[in-house]
Amino acid sequence: MGKLLAIDGLNIVRRVYEANVEPDTSAKADAALRHSLASFRKLLATHQPTHVLPAFDFGGHTWRHDLYARYRENREAMPSVLKERLPDFYAQLSELGLHVVSVPEVEADDVIATGVLRWLAEGRGEAIIASTDKDLHTLIAQGAIVWDHFKGEWHDSKWVESKFGVPPEMLGDLLALMGDVSDSIPGVSKVGVKTAAKLLQSYGNIERIMAGAGILKDTLGEKLRKDKDQLYLSRQLVELKSDVRMGVTWNMLAFDAEHVR
Repeated sequence: MGKLLAIDGLNIVRRVYEANVEPDTSAKADAALRHSLASFRKLLATHQPTHVLPAFDFGGHTWRHDLYARYRENREAMPSVLKERLPDFYAQLSELGLHVVSVPEVEADDVIATGVLRWLAEGRGEAIIASTDKDLHTLIAQGAIVWDHFKGEWHDSKWVESKFGVPPEMLGDLLALMGDVSDSIPGVSKVGVKTAAKLLQSYGNIERIMAGAGILKDTLGEKLRKDKDQLYLSRQLVELKSDVRMGVTWNMLAFDAEHVR
């Protein structure tokens, strides 16, 4: 059986870059990408995959902006000193035997979701996702497992339930209810992770929550009724696209460990 390692590329690069609190400079970008390359090497050595999907955001307009023009409006743009070096970084990954996948109009999360779900549906073996992104943890419900490179720990169904109060299959609805400030996803006003988890524990999903909202006479019921439209919009925004045309085959993503020795 094979083993797919899907790497959320900018999740690593941006975190490594931002861990250095010095001002944005070429030297800072160069150092971050050196450390990022070392992180990729470590991931490959640790997991010894047969196939690797290194996914990077293409940048710019996405299908989520078509749904909601304010999507990610408050997120800081990637520093130019870092962005302009990414092509060289992709070339270095290519030298390791990796085929970078970056698709216009979609995000790396959508590419990863498409690849991982396709891999699992075809019964090709284990699927590991290297990321700290909350959204990608929803794929655990489909059989994937998440690896936090920075903490060196596995995230499985038990971890998700302990962290968020709901199992992975409810995580998408929880993220929609609570929203996400970093992505400008509105959610329901003043509903945090604990309240969202309690609602899902009681009702099971958003549809049942909203069906019961009409009889809730408290402030929470008022919020749910008032923010109904933006709740359903939020659910669309957090949902991962799983039909991306990635432009690669499994053969192109096959990995030979000899490249990193």
